[in-house]
Amino acid sequence: MEEIILSYKEKHKSGLNLIYINAGENEFSDFYSNLQVNSMFAEKKLIILKNVFDDTSFQEKLLKEVKNLEELKDIIVIYEQDVPDKRTKLFKDLQKNAKCQEFELLDSANLKKWAIVEFANNKAKINSDAIDLLISFVKSDLWQMANEIEKLSSYKKGGIIAKEDVVLLVKPNTENDFFKTIEAIASTDKKLALSLLHKHLDDGEAPLKILGMIAYQFRTLLIIKDLQEKKTPYGAITKMSGLHPFVVQKSSYLCNQFSMDKLKKIYWKIFQVDLDIKTGKVEPETAIDLLFAEI
Repeated sequence: MEEIILSYKEKHKSGLNLIYINAGENEFSDFYSNLQVNSMFAEKKLIILKNVFDDTSFQEKLLKEVKNLEELKDIIVIYEQDVPDKRTKLFKDLQKNAKCQEFELLDSANLKKWAIVEFANNKAKINSDAIDLLISFVKSDLWQMANEIEKLSSYKKGGIIAKEDVVLLVKPNTENDFFKTIEAIASTDKKLALSLLHKHLDDGEAPLKILGMIAYQFRTLLIIKDLQEKKTPYGAITKMSGLHPFVVQKSSYLCNQFSMDKLKKIYWKIFQVDLDIKTGKVEPETAIDLLFAEI
């Protein structure tokens, strides 16, 4: 989806016809009215339509209009983060008449095959127990996996990478799990956000570490949002922010879900919670629960 958005932005510089609609928060009329308004720049519209399969009424109305939508010059991307119900009439119609792509995470066996090929491309070999440990640390994040493979390969310089090398050089990936938590907050799904929070706690993560990761994620969003509002070209954001390109890519979409004022208020609340915990005013787990409930 990010590739589609970036490609659209390159061709349509105004950015005024890039529209985000969350079916869980907006009426179908909000979506349809955007299609009926003519662009003053004679540009194609790109409408990102999310969470359609969470709303039965929205689905039914969209299904009735599918034929009319096919005649429009505008582009509609229906994006679902979770697997939609493939039994619905809308899904079957879209599968038949629209361009559909499903991006599944690699399972452990295919992830291992992929990693072995990457090590070979880097002229390195790795022990079986070492690659199993690497996969348990990095999980399905292929971007981080590629970086870790390059780092390990450079460290051994043609030698065989052992388990102790992975322990020494690779940090277990919890950041991606925290990013999912921030996504849940951004989509105003407090139930999911609290569920993910308690999963971190149940997995033994220290409350202050959780708060630190949340602070990092929102600080990142603030930095990117500030540069976006200053009309900084996408390619320059990575250089000016000092952030990893993949972090910028993942976070840029989330920035559209928050106003700058909202981000500042959330970041200030995080600061206040951190202070309350460290001064003993409130128990850490209770404080983080309250923080999630408020944002």
